[in-house]
Amino acid sequence: MINRIIKYLFDRLVALIALALLVPVFTLIAAGIKITSKGPVFFRQKRVGKDGKLFTIIKFRTMAANDGINTVTASNDNRITKFGAFLRKWKFDELPELINVLTGEMSFVGPRPDVPGYADQLKGHDRKILSLRPGITGPASLKYYNEEEILAGVENPKEYNDRVIFPDKVRINLKYMERISLMEDLRIIVNTILRKQDNEY
Repeated sequence: MINRIIKYLFDRLVALIALALLVPVFTLIAAGIKITSKGPVFFRQKRVGKDGKLFTIIKFRTMAANDGINTVTASNDNRITKFGAFLRKWKFDELPELINVLTGEMSFVGPRPDVPGYADQLKGHDRKILSLRPGITGPASLKYYNEEEILAGVENPKEYNDRVIFPDKVRINLKYMERISLMEDLRIIVNTILRKQDNEY
């Protein structure tokens, strides 16, 4: 319990500082999105959060406006704009999720938040994952940092995600639950920045 309290306080404090420091970066990215494609700067979508409650995730828009029907995206998806591809490559599209962290809907480290439907597939012990706040990054995100490239190389991306990637992410996230601590989160954050593969999971 104490580890989760420390994690929660750390998340909100660092998110506040990061948002203040990144105002110039947000401004530049917002300008790039508006200049290169029509539509809003931000992409908002309902995701499953802590305890299975829905929340609205905020990202920079990387696809053509009003074209977000599919929930599984490969790197060769023709909906992705050129500037959007750059943002996705370097994960800049996820910076606005700092707002979700500040409001307590997300954490820096945790399971990636799924769209409604995937959480319903969790059964029995696997549903313990829902007791965690979803994260901007996490051990499963590190393993599948090139997930879009993986999906681009298979015949049926959604089927491969459902049959292979999703179950493996569940396994990794359950293992992360057993190791939660501020030091573990810091290690994962550093590895994310360095794009270093995590062999602990």
